[in-house]
Amino acid sequence: MDSAALIEELNEAVARGTVGERARVLHRITDLFVARSADYSDSQIELFDDILVRMSAAIESSARIALAGRLAQETRAPLNITRILAGDDVIDVARPVLEHSRRLDRETLLATARGKSQQHLLAISRRSSLDEALTEVLVERGDKSVVLSTAVNPGARFSDRGFTTLTARSDGDDELAACIGMRRDIPRQHLMRLMVRASHTVRQKLEAANPSLAAVIHDAVTEAATKVMDKAGVAARDYTAARGRIEQLRSAGELGDGNVAAFAAASQFEETTAALAALCGLAIEDVDRAMTQNQPDAVLIMAKAAGLSPETIRAILRLRAGRRGISPGELERCLETVSRLQPEVARQIVKFRDRRPLGTRFTRALA
Repeated sequence: MDSAALIEELNEAVARGTVGERARVLHRITDLFVARSADYSDSQIELFDDILVRMSAAIESSARIALAGRLAQETRAPLNITRILAGDDVIDVARPVLEHSRRLDRETLLATARGKSQQHLLAISRRSSLDEALTEVLVERGDKSVVLSTAVNPGARFSDRGFTTLTARSDGDDELAACIGMRRDIPRQHLMRLMVRASHTVRQKLEAANPSLAAVIHDAVTEAATKVMDKAGVAARDYTAARGRIEQLRSAGELGDGNVAAFAAASQFEETTAALAALCGLAIEDVDRAMTQNQPDAVLIMAKAAGLSPETIRAILRLRAGRRGISPGELERCLETVSRLQPEVARQIVKFRDRRPLGTRFTRALA
């Protein structure tokens, strides 16, 4: 390589050359580098780097796109120009470098992921390998397409924080939940949390793809769900009269959905609680805990196990909300949540709970 002649031609092109002439000079320089990149010394590569950086400021995006496409696959591509191309605002310039270049250092990738567009993040998510720090940024900052691309990338590694974020973002997103559940590296505790949040459709899909997940799904829904019944203290209420009334209805074979709906609509808290306890075969204290804690999850599980109708469940939710009230949107979300729980699973949860001491703790069931 005649460095002096090349630099003189470069100076002429930058100073007085047309756009086309600059592009031709750039093409020649790139040809020279690609043809013998494996043979060049570090100092020669640095010279190429200086020249390409200088040229990149004087060429149009079409020429930068061509340059990026050629350098992206070069294992000894000059560092500075590689970084500049990776951070180019024109995604067609940055994309091939972000997706394929092995010369990009971790710091450059992290800075790009933290500050550039969603298209830049999507390109990074497609790299053959992604470390934990990078995937944390991608799943926290990325939009759905970025998160999904990262989740399906077999070369992506996730920290505990990364899996926590992935699981949270899969709530209500069956496509993402299924992708996460199929990852072989997902820790059991995160898989359990995912199964709790996942829809019945996702659970079926994952079990069909991997029958060994059947036990995990059962554990997640049964064992995890029961903790919500233990979160609040028992209120100081007198259930003597309500207990007697419910026992009379049950003995006469008249206790059912209609009674519970009527009690709840009439704001009869003790009767509603005692009826739900009788239908589920639980102690009144357990149902009282569920009726007075902030989250409605345990009540929803009990109502499902008791076979109560959506209208009756609505009435119970309004009753337990009391003066603070509950919005129509929240009511519908609760009903949608309980609809995803299979009746037989709800009954198993209630049956399992009835065998355990009050202080037993499990993980949360419905999110």
